[in-house]
Amino acid sequence: MKLRKVSAASAAVLALALTATACGGDSDDNGSSGGGKKITIGIKFDQPGLGQKTPQGYDGFDVDVATYVAKKLGYSEDQIEWRESKSADRETMLQRGDVDFIVATYSITPQRQEKVDFAGPYLLAHQDVLIRADDDSIKSPEDLNNKKLCSVTGSTSAQNVKEKLAPKAQLQNYTTYSACLGGLQNGAIDALTTDDSILAGYAAQSQFKGKFKLGGFKMTNENYGIGVKKGSDLKDKINKALEDMVADKSWDKAVQDNFGPANYKNEPAPKIGDVKS
Repeated sequence: MKLRKVSAASAAVLALALTATACGGDSDDNGSSGGGKKITIGIKFDQPGLGQKTPQGYDGFDVDVATYVAKKLGYSEDQIEWRESKSADRETMLQRGDVDFIVATYSITPQRQEKVDFAGPYLLAHQDVLIRADDDSIKSPEDLNNKKLCSVTGSTSAQNVKEKLAPKAQLQNYTTYSACLGGLQNGAIDALTTDDSILAGYAAQSQFKGKFKLGGFKMTNENYGIGVKKGSDLKDKINKALEDMVADKSWDKAVQDNFGPANYKNEPAPKIGDVKS
């Protein structure tokens, strides 16, 4: 009797050990994952319409894309661990293995491709301006001359406009896009510039509905990709998931759900690997 009790206990210990082994690491050293207990995804926490942390959870176009991809990789929504990925931290987070992949308005550039790999692109955005809905004085980038142009401190967007298109633009640097929006609303500034997708996300917020409009200037191409660790086999799997998302119209639905209120005239879903210069 005593022998049987010892054997049962040993079996229980062995079962627990096997369970722990099976549920241990979700990603290998190459950043590949699938079928594990959880998956860690980097997003922005402060970009309405794209990636935003709210009291109810997380929402935005990037969140919808990431959730769809995770599902195709075998993870349900409650198996996703969201991690804030600020622009300056993205390459380091991937290289260290802090996240499995990043979906955070992450433009594909040659410099970044030296450090990480990209799936996609999944959205083609453009640098644009946001202006007041009743302002008909800005119909081209050149009309920004002598206008007060806002962007966030550290961004190159406003400087690009001043150097290449409107040399007499009056640059106004605010600490956040939200502060720029406040200035735009009360007339302290005339236009806000950054990626049109980001502008559309802000303009689509309920408190701003109908108050702003996009210029539609398409001053640059911004190819948003999904960042993965260099050499990760996740890249091909994510590309397949993105193709499925376009094919079953989930991509179109995500665009409409997140940008529709801003009347965002988005580009068609880009082909995988088609990076516009």
